[in-house]
Amino acid sequence: MYLPDHFCEEDAAEIAALIAAFPLAAVVATTADGLVANHIPLIADGETALIGHIALANDLHRSLADGAEVLAIFRGEDGYISPNLYPTKAVHHRHVPTWNYQVVHAHGAIRFRYERKAIMAAVGKLTRQMEDRVSGPNAWRMADAPRDYLETMLDAVVAFEIAVDRWQAKSKLSQNRKPEDARGAATALEAAGHDVMACAMAAVIRKG
Repeated sequence: MYLPDHFCEEDAAEIAALIAAFPLAAVVATTADGLVANHIPLIADGETALIGHIALANDLHRSLADGAEVLAIFRGEDGYISPNLYPTKAVHHRHVPTWNYQVVHAHGAIRFRYERKAIMAAVGKLTRQMEDRVSGPNAWRMADAPRDYLETMLDAVVAFEIAVDRWQAKSKLSQNRKPEDARGAATALEAAGHDVMACAMAAVIRKG
């Protein structure tokens, strides 16, 4: 990933927050058939691991050797930035369009888990995290489903863990613009419904 110093995201809390808010990752791997990408929700397990699960019918677990290197890509909100959003455009017109975004790349070794305990843990952690966010006190729990039905569903998935050995994160949030231009872009993004991106940009502006 092209990563200029001024866009390099090194705040561990910011990285963790982006993964939690946008858990659907593109998991990229090299197989005998070439590059493959699967879109899989992942959650952090501590500071150096990601866990998830895939369908048993998905050939990914048959295509990769245990410990194969993969890349998990998380992408937050993004937004087009028009030169018209910069107040200083009216002064010198020295602006061109760009795109703001936040991404996290997690590099590591993947290991698939077939035992029921690991599958229950992977499915259970993701379910709890998402249900608590979406449903709050009315959150659906695995125990709500009939036992025989749940067992059938669990038989149809494979759990995995990615042991992350390298993180890369990029927050391109107009850090290279004058504060008034960054504020103009953030205000426009908020008005367009890109609240997460606007808040992230506002935080960068406050930090100076």
